[in-house]
Amino acid sequence: MYEFKRVKRLPPYVFAIVNKLKMEARRKGEDIIDLGMGNPDLPTPGHIVDKLVEAVKNPRNHRYSASRGITQLRLAICEWYKRRFDVDLDHDTEAVISIGSKEGLSHLAYAMVEPGDLILTPAPAYPIHPYSFILAGGDVRSIPVQKDANFFETMENEFKAAWPRPKVLLINFPHNPTTTCTDLAFFQKVVDFAKENDIIVIHDFAYADLTFDGYKAPSFLQAAGAKDVGVEFFSLTKSYSMAGWRVGFCCGNRELVGALTTIKSYLDYGMFQPIQIASIIALRGPQDCVKEIVSTYESRRNVLIHGLKNAGWEVEPPMATMFVWADIPEPFKKMGSLEFTKFLLKTAGVAVSPGIGFGPAGEGFVRFALVENEHRIRQAARGIKKALNK
Repeated sequence: MYEFKRVKRLPPYVFAIVNKLKMEARRKGEDIIDLGMGNPDLPTPGHIVDKLVEAVKNPRNHRYSASRGITQLRLAICEWYKRRFDVDLDHDTEAVISIGSKEGLSHLAYAMVEPGDLILTPAPAYPIHPYSFILAGGDVRSIPVQKDANFFETMENEFKAAWPRPKVLLINFPHNPTTTCTDLAFFQKVVDFAKENDIIVIHDFAYADLTFDGYKAPSFLQAAGAKDVGVEFFSLTKSYSMAGWRVGFCCGNRELVGALTTIKSYLDYGMFQPIQIASIIALRGPQDCVKEIVSTYESRRNVLIHGLKNAGWEVEPPMATMFVWADIPEPFKKMGSLEFTKFLLKTAGVAVSPGIGFGPAGEGFVRFALVENEHRIRQAARGIKKALNK
């Protein structure tokens, strides 16, 4: 009886199909190793949890908080940027706290995009990247992120061919799902292009810390003039294993930060204040916990890559993120990523994410999330070997 146009713009949720099959198998008593959703299994470091507990016991923290984040947390993220990347930020005008990066990105899109605005996003893509803008009324064009594709060159060509000219370029490096990495020279080219062509840049930096083999991911804000053209989102989800806490940050251009701050002042009262207080401890406290988390993911990556190789499935080890993006073995390619995912679930007892769930450009691939311990990952690899040989 009712028509909801924004909802109708959303495609069927592919991951729901896999989740349904996974739950049905578990209800039958089957042991399913879940390497599908990127939901960190590592516990939040103890000193952060202890601070939360302490703050919860103070009744003054039970009231409404500031929608843009308390002052000390905004100061803490600015200090983090200075320590890590030598980037100077004004905590009052160039940083705002969001209830996770997804909320911040979605509300920023809502603040800045008008019906018909054109947005450039990577493909394949973490779904919120294109759909935050689509839900806000914008139109999206995709730029392929592939080994054999020059992202910047393709983006330039798409921009020049498009009319009206794109308003926003969203980028995400290290990239989810493909794990593609980049360098500071790339970001400088993006900033220079944005200035020349009056385009806004949004960079999702979710995997800032999850880097391996000596690679260090640069911040978009390190590029000269970056704050003139865009913002960067970072969150505590992966670095500090705080997924359920929902703590994100939007930093950079003060007009964009200001727009998000204004929208948030109408739509939310900010996150529970004890969570913000504990987040200050995460950013200002000992950082050995981050190194331990990264080391754990790197070890899991090595175990999975080795196990897949033993199964006859050659996959290049990623330099960053908590994922492995794997080209489906040639004999199974014709199945397509969704059917191949169902095949692994039924015959190997392993759940992965089908590439098609990240858009048409993801077809032919599956994504493994490194969210089980090494013993379980070895078990998964053995199951996959049997399934592929079958």
